[in-house]
Amino acid sequence: MNRNAAPLRPDLARIAGWIADGSRVLDLGCGDGTLLVHLRDAQQASIVGVEISDQHVIECARKGVNVIQQNLEDGLALFEDGRFDTVVLSQTLQAVHNTERILLEMARVGSEGIVSFPNFGHWTHGLSILRGHMPVTGQMPYQWYNTPNIHLCTLKDFEALAAKLGLRILARATFADAREISWLPGWRSTLAVYRFASPARRGTAA
Repeated sequence: MNRNAAPLRPDLARIAGWIADGSRVLDLGCGDGTLLVHLRDAQQASIVGVEISDQHVIECARKGVNVIQQNLEDGLALFEDGRFDTVVLSQTLQAVHNTERILLEMARVGSEGIVSFPNFGHWTHGLSILRGHMPVTGQMPYQWYNTPNIHLCTLKDFEALAAKLGLRILARATFADAREISWLPGWRSTLAVYRFASPARRGTAA
């Protein structure tokens, strides 16, 4: 374990807390590999990342992260069914075109999935729209014309989609900026994190 490593962001720490030591983990859109490095060094996980950015792939390689450069829109055909214990998609769901496909692919290759996304139901977003403008916030810092976010949703929207796809939600965490909250999360949270089980997996929520 690297004791000099910087602490994880609160949402990544929550994700790590849902992953058992020694798990096989796939991180989709893994960025610079921060979460995977933590899981490898602190939790003895077997890690694989998928990332499209050249710079992030180089950063992952420098950290010794096993990373595959690929566009998530191409699917996960290179991974067989049930290959991983947990598949993570952190703050990327809102930027993929085929949302249903990527969630089903996560369920196919992993026993459990973890996704996080900006909560479009935050009260300030509604206020911005009432004022005639699309929201621009710390969690969604882009203007309407240059945003990579193409599928924004609320907590209830995601839960309805999960039910439609047969994904069983095991746990949810919501954050207001960097602070985890539980009171009125649909209105107050800026970021939501969900843990779900694949349709074929049995068990109880953790």
